[in-house]
Amino acid sequence: MGVAVLLVGIATPLASGAAMRHQPVLADGDVPVLLRGGLRFRDLDRDGRLSPFEDWRKTPEARAADLATRMTLVEKAGVMVHDAAPLAANGQGYDPAAAGALIRDGHVVTLISRLAASGRVLAEQNNALQRIAAGARIAIPLTISTDPRHHFQVLDGASVAGTGFSKWPEATGFGAIGDPALVERFGDIARQEYRAVGLHQALSPMADLATEPRWSRINGTFGEDSASVSRLVGAYVRGFQHGGNGLMPDGVSTVVKHWVGYGASDKGYDGHSWYGRYALLSVRSLRAHADAFRGAFAAGATGVMPTYAILKIAGRDGRRYPAVGAAFSRYLLGDLLRGRYRFGGFVLSDWGVTKDCGPLCRDGFPAGRTPTREGFSTAWGLETASVEDRFVRGIAAGVDQFGGTGDAGPIVAAVRGGRVAMARIDRSVRRLLAIKFRLGLFENPYVDPAQAARIVGAPGFRAEGLRAQSRALVVLKADGVRIAPGTRIYLVGVDPAVARAQGLIPVARPEEAERALVRMTAPWRGEHTQYFYGAKQHEGSLAWAADDPALTAFRAVAAKVPTTAVVYLDRPAILTPLVPLAKGLIGEFGASDAALLDALMGRVPPEGRLPFELPSSEAAVAAQAGDLPHDSRAPLFPIGYGLTLAGAPLRPSQGS
Repeated sequence: MGVAVLLVGIATPLASGAAMRHQPVLADGDVPVLLRGGLRFRDLDRDGRLSPFEDWRKTPEARAADLATRMTLVEKAGVMVHDAAPLAANGQGYDPAAAGALIRDGHVVTLISRLAASGRVLAEQNNALQRIAAGARIAIPLTISTDPRHHFQVLDGASVAGTGFSKWPEATGFGAIGDPALVERFGDIARQEYRAVGLHQALSPMADLATEPRWSRINGTFGEDSASVSRLVGAYVRGFQHGGNGLMPDGVSTVVKHWVGYGASDKGYDGHSWYGRYALLSVRSLRAHADAFRGAFAAGATGVMPTYAILKIAGRDGRRYPAVGAAFSRYLLGDLLRGRYRFGGFVLSDWGVTKDCGPLCRDGFPAGRTPTREGFSTAWGLETASVEDRFVRGIAAGVDQFGGTGDAGPIVAAVRGGRVAMARIDRSVRRLLAIKFRLGLFENPYVDPAQAARIVGAPGFRAEGLRAQSRALVVLKADGVRIAPGTRIYLVGVDPAVARAQGLIPVARPEEAERALVRMTAPWRGEHTQYFYGAKQHEGSLAWAADDPALTAFRAVAAKVPTTAVVYLDRPAILTPLVPLAKGLIGEFGASDAALLDALMGRVPPEGRLPFELPSSEAAVAAQAGDLPHDSRAPLFPIGYGLTLAGAPLRPSQGS
C-alpha cells in the first residue's frame, strides 16, 4: 500500500494543547480523505463524515474526548497497555504476524521498539507497523517508544544499541559537564533522530538521585545533587519535546522516571529483581528525591514512570506507607505526584508489574540454566495477588498505562465486574490519546526512510556528540596527563590505529614508551548471576580486590613508565589503590578512544566535575546513608571535583 510520508507531518508547530491553524500534510492511501471547505481530513473511522476527532482544527484534548466516546471498552483497554513490538527471529526487523495480532486483535496502540537497526531500516519497519494500525476499525496510529539509544552502555530493558545514531556520554557525563544548554541541545538532536525514524516517545530521562553508590543504574542518572539533577532533567525535556511549553508537534514525548526514590535501593541492588525490591529512605530524604523531578515537571514532561521499589520510609510523620511498589501506591502517585507536585500528565508503569512472580522470579534460575526473561515480574508487594487484582490496584493508585504487557483482558474484566468505573478508564484513555493528537500522528504517522538515512547520525550531530564526550572527562590527577603529538605511547584498551591517526606512536612494550595510557572499568561483582538482570548488572563492592587482574596489570605497567589511568565510572569506584600508582587519573562517563585522545591532547579540553563523590574505602561506603547525597566520610574525591589539563581546579562556571 502506498502512503505519502514526511518527517513530522505537521506544517506549523504549535504550543501543547493548541489547535492547528493551517492545513497539515496528510498521509494518503491508507484511509479515505475527506474534503470540507477546501480542507482535507483523514476519515479515520471510514464513515464518510467528518467527526470531531478527525478535525485537526480542534484541540488535542477535544479530539481525544470525542474519540473516547466512539471506542468500545475493549479498544479503550488496549490503549492502557504498552507492549514490545515483536522482533523477527533474525532480529533484523519486526515480526509482522505477531505485531498484527497485538495491534488488530489486542487493540494495542503503544509499542516499545527494541529494534537495533540503521535509520533507514527503522523508518521502514516503523512505517510497516503503522500500516497495520491503519487497518483497524478506527485507524488509531501507534505511539512507538524507546529506551535510550545515544549512549555507550547497552542493557536489555534499560537501553538499546544505537546503530547509526549520534553517540553521546552517559547521563552522568552530562552531569559532570553541568551545562543545561548542552543537555537541551542533545535532546534536540535526539528528537530529530527519533522522529526521523518514527519514534515518538522517550522512556527517559532518569531523575533518580545517585545517593547509593553501589546502585547498578547510576550511569543513567545526572548525579546525586537534587538541584543539579532538576536543572538538567528540565533541559532534557525541553530538548526532546522541542521547547519549554510542553510537547510540540515535532517533539518527542518524554517519560521521566523513576518516581520516586529508586536511587536509594537497599545495598544498591536493582528493583528489576526480587532481591532488590526495597529502597530505604526517610521522610526528609524522600522530599529531596522527589524535588529532583521538579525541572522535568516545569518543562511539561508528558509522562511519569513509577519506580519498581517498595519504599521503606523511616520517620515520624504519622503516615503508614503500604509495602507495595510505587505503581500500586495511592500515596506516591496520588497524594504526592498529582497532589503535592501537581503533575497532570500520564503515568506509565514500569515493565512487569502485573506479571506473576514464581520460583524463577524469587529464587533465580537453577545452576546450569542461562537466565532469561522467563518468569520475569516486578509485582512487588502484590506477588500473591491475581493479575486482575494488580491491574485494579494500579488503576486505583493512578496508573494510566501498564508497561510490559499486551493483554488488556484483565482491564476489561475489571470494568465488566464493577471493580473499575468506566469514567476512570476514560480519563486514562483521553490522556494517552491526547499525546498522539499533539504529535500529529492522526494526520500522518509515516516517515521518509531516505530522510531518516540523512538525519540519523548526521556528521554534524556526530561531531557534537564526540565533543561532549571529551568535555565530560574528569581530570582527577593531572601530572603529565596531557599528551603531545609524536609521543611514544603504550596503550591498554585503546585502539592503536586511533592513536596513530592522532599523531601518536604506539609501541608494543611499556619499556619502549615515554608514557602509557590504560583504560579500565570500575570494579564490580557478579553477586546474583542466577537472575536475568543480576547476570547483566554491575553490583556489589566498588573496590578492586588486592589480586584483581586489572589492578595487577596496571601496577606492572605503572612500575615501568609514567601511566595515566582512565576509569569508566558507571558507579563511583574506590580509586584509592590507583592514586599512588598513576601519574594521571581520569574519570570517564562514556567516551570513544578518539574523544579521549582529543581531550588529553588538548584539542577539546576536558571540563568535567564529579557528579557524585568517590568514596575512599568500602568501610566508608557501608557507613554512609544510601538515601542522602554526598555524605561519605572523607571521600577520596568530593562531588564537584575536577581539574584542568594543567592541574588547576575547575571553577563551577566551567563545569556545573
